[in-house]
Amino acid sequence: MTKIAAKDIEPNRRRGGDLRTLLSPATAGTTSGFMGVLTLEPGEVVTEHYHPYSEEFLYLVRGAITALVDGEPVPLAANDALHLPTAVRHRLENHGTEPAFMVFQLGPLAPRPELGHVDTEPLPEQESV
Repeated sequence: MTKIAAKDIEPNRRRGGDLRTLLSPATAGTTSGFMGVLTLEPGEVVTEHYHPYSEEFLYLVRGAITALVDGEPVPLAANDALHLPTAVRHRLENHGTEPAFMVFQLGPLAPRPELGHVDTEPLPEQESV
């Protein structure tokens, strides 16, 4: 059993937004997938990418976003869920005026972590600390 608080996980902003992987092989010894939370502030995006080994499940807790799925817009509101099959390109955009908060889960795991995501557009500029 592993319990992890989102506030205790450093955010990953590599593709945009505030993404925190909560339960994973590294944090909880998971073997079949991983899950976490994502906050997108108004105007923020998660750049387009796909998962060659995993399908993704996304649940929007609050706010509203547009998911571009293979280039097609899919609007999501609070309490909507979205299934992204393996190898489907997707991008998440918050065009609203309020933060969007979502929970995601991916599985199965890629053979190695660096194989789990394939970026299909340039990553956002990272702020220097």
